[in-house]
Amino acid sequence: MTKFLKITNAPFTGQLISCNGIKAVATASATAVLVTIDYVDGTTTSITTAAQVDSDVYLDIVNSIEIALSTSWTSPYYEMILPKAVTSIVNA
Repeated sequence: MTKFLKITNAPFTGQLISCNGIKAVATASATAVLVTIDYVDGTTTSITTAAQVDSDVYLDIVNSIEIALSTSWTSPYYEMILPKAVTSIVNA
């Protein structure tokens, strides 16, 4: 079953982020504004927020992916609110 993150404080509240096929989750620094999720198919989801504090957005995303993947098959998405304002979520 495919699992998703649903970030409710994103500009488009219905946008889902896939938790399947993730190869890496990264951020450039503890205060960066960008967190990337790289997939095995070569695509990347870029999440832009206000500046992080001690990698709080990165850690919240990583922990939420783990929670989402451990939920029952009857729960296809895990709803979450990131600790910083979300500017954009782009998958390319």
